[in-house]
Amino acid sequence: MGHNRQDAMSTLVGMRLNGRYRLDAQVGAGGMSTVYRAFDATLERRVAIKLMHREIASDSDQLERFRREARAVAQLSHPHIVGVIDVGEDDARPYIVFEYVEGETLKDRIRRCGQLPIDEAVAYAIEIARALGAAHSRGIVHRDIKPQNVLIDEEGAAKVTDFGIARTLDDEGLTAEGRVLGTTDYVSPEQALGNDVTGQTDIYSLGVVVYEMLTGDVPFHGENQVSVAMKHVREDLPDVAVRRPEISASLGRVLDRMTDKDLGRRHRDARALVADLEDALAIEAARSGHSTGEATAVLRTLPEGARRRLPLRLRWHVPAALLVLAGVVTGVLIIFLGNEAADRTHRGTGAGSITAEPGTRIVSVTSKSAHAFDPQGDGAEHSSLAPLAIDRQPDTFWRTEQYHGGQITKQNHGDRQPGVGIYVDAKPQVEATRLKVESKPGWRAEIYAAPNGPAPTQFDGSWTRVGGGRVTKSEQSFGLDTSGKAYRYYLVWITRLPSDSDRVEISELALAAPRRG
Repeated sequence: MGHNRQDAMSTLVGMRLNGRYRLDAQVGAGGMSTVYRAFDATLERRVAIKLMHREIASDSDQLERFRREARAVAQLSHPHIVGVIDVGEDDARPYIVFEYVEGETLKDRIRRCGQLPIDEAVAYAIEIARALGAAHSRGIVHRDIKPQNVLIDEEGAAKVTDFGIARTLDDEGLTAEGRVLGTTDYVSPEQALGNDVTGQTDIYSLGVVVYEMLTGDVPFHGENQVSVAMKHVREDLPDVAVRRPEISASLGRVLDRMTDKDLGRRHRDARALVADLEDALAIEAARSGHSTGEATAVLRTLPEGARRRLPLRLRWHVPAALLVLAGVVTGVLIIFLGNEAADRTHRGTGAGSITAEPGTRIVSVTSKSAHAFDPQGDGAEHSSLAPLAIDRQPDTFWRTEQYHGGQITKQNHGDRQPGVGIYVDAKPQVEATRLKVESKPGWRAEIYAAPNGPAPTQFDGSWTRVGGGRVTKSEQSFGLDTSGKAYRYYLVWITRLPSDSDRVEISELALAAPRRG
């Protein structure tokens, strides 16, 4: 039956739909439809057409599903989604006209290249996640994210296609069918079990795609599709770091979270996922010092917070001649403004948007004086972002990594409560009376101080508790009890996350000390 249908559909090559679209070649076929490369005689351009099989078009439910796809995708306009141009019917055959993307599928690319460069894989994941964010914001879930449904165009960008089983979330009876509609190599546990499907389903499937881009293979194999689906339900994905040990721990954590079987721990939405992937891309680029393929283009689109992780040569794309000229100008300015520049470096950041209380002053520190502190973990807690907490720009921030259930999950060392932190180096030292924090409220912290000398690397007797409590407002001020002593290092030790968030983001930290004179 399948061969007869394919043979019958192949005979349509050369025909015109409604006198406008000439079918030039069959490029794909599925259970509901066949895809053709075609020519739009009216606008004189190449297009792709998905033509529904006639016997399926006679089924009113299937026909409505096909029309639903057209309506859903027609709502979407995004650079990383293959756009709908037109819909119609010819001789009882419904069809959808898409933009034609010259290139290859992501699956073809993986088959051809094997393991993709790490930064390129993350770049594709960002583009796909951005596309999913646009769809999810309209209540549309793709439900079949796989590399076969991602096209890589001639310029190297990813475009998501084939919303063939996409459904709007408010469709009645969306999950009542209890059927697995997605490809089981990439199917989420909840989809395999016939449970409710949300945008988190697409995030899981994209996580499996990321795994395949990094390792060159899907995580699970089995005797049949059902056995593979059950592995997605019951088994954790194999450790990607074993297959690709050079990836960063941060990227490994993002992938683990994308494919977490517990929806409470998986990324809640595509926006949160994009933010994590952008950080991961910046980390990978900073570690390698260069970018490859599509990663070069995606790096230019990162938000400022992520871009600050990058070496200068990756932040801007400037012609070499201008770089030479800039070097000459910089040299002249250094000579002309040397003393002032040195003075500014010494004085560092000022108060910015943070105001001092009467009788106090905001302690000025150098721009490199903030450091992440994670002695109970891997020693790094978004370390490169720490300076953003003292740059006096409220739209930039340092953030912790993601944790779950409101708890910082670390090894408990001695009598110190598990946590992570960020400290400020107030060199040479200062008797601070208050520490001010700008952030989203709801978390708890203890404030510690350490004397002049090398910065402590462990949570030991070097640190003295001087304050702490719950952050209850966006601009929180902690009183510090230093017993009249001057300290060099002041640590914000985070012990509890907000109840509605899996991390803490601090946009500004500032120490206040008694005003001199």
